[in-house]
Amino acid sequence: MWIQKAFFLPPKKRGFHLVTNEILQEIPELSTIHCGLLHLFIKHTSASLALNENADPTVRQDLESHFNEMVPERAPYYLHDYEGDDDMPAHIKNCLLGSSLTIPVTRGKLNLGIWQGIYLCEHRNHGGKREMVATLHGE
Repeated sequence: MWIQKAFFLPPKKRGFHLVTNEILQEIPELSTIHCGLLHLFIKHTSASLALNENADPTVRQDLESHFNEMVPERAPYYLHDYEGDDDMPAHIKNCLLGSSLTIPVTRGKLNLGIWQGIYLCEHRNHGGKREMVATLHGE
């Protein structure tokens, strides 16, 4: 069985946001899959998806701090700044983290580690709603 659907995550402030439950609400068909895969894709170049710690929110704060240190705004060599100081850094962070995740599905649930959750990594100060595509395959 193949299911594909698009949906939007509501706007979030810049940072790393645990969105596992928001995504699961959009794909109730997941519960019908005994064995399969969920592929998630974000249709933007200034936000990313990642898997990481789902319990301690300081991990998300530390990730944001580290990425801002590693990829600073207003670097003198940036040419692309049409949409502000956070424009090019957002694209670089997207390249580092990526636009998709593939997660195993087992007995109707995401087969994640006990401390894993899905992150929306919002790299813009005002990114807006983010369009996602979920593709579910399995039996």
